Amino acid sequence: MAHEVTVMGRDGCHLCEVAEAEVARICGELGVAWKAEDVDTDPEWRAEYGDRVPVILVDGAEHGYWRVEEDRLRRALQP
Repeated sequence: MAHEVTVMGRDGCHLCEVAEAEVARICGELGVAWKAEDVDTDPEWRAEYGDRVPVILVDGAEHGYWRVEEDRLRRALQP
């Protein structure tokens, strides 16, 4: 099964930039697709994730927030 990772963040958020860089590196090494979404572009996203950004989603389900736990993310992305 092919996984997809989404980083829910916002412009100007330093932790979001760090998370995006870490996710890009990890997903690049594993050949997993990823994308970043701005929570401020959708009122539902802002209500759901706004206080906890960055939030990491794996296959649409919340995996973690504020920091990327590299070992845990790698395990979640194993085939």
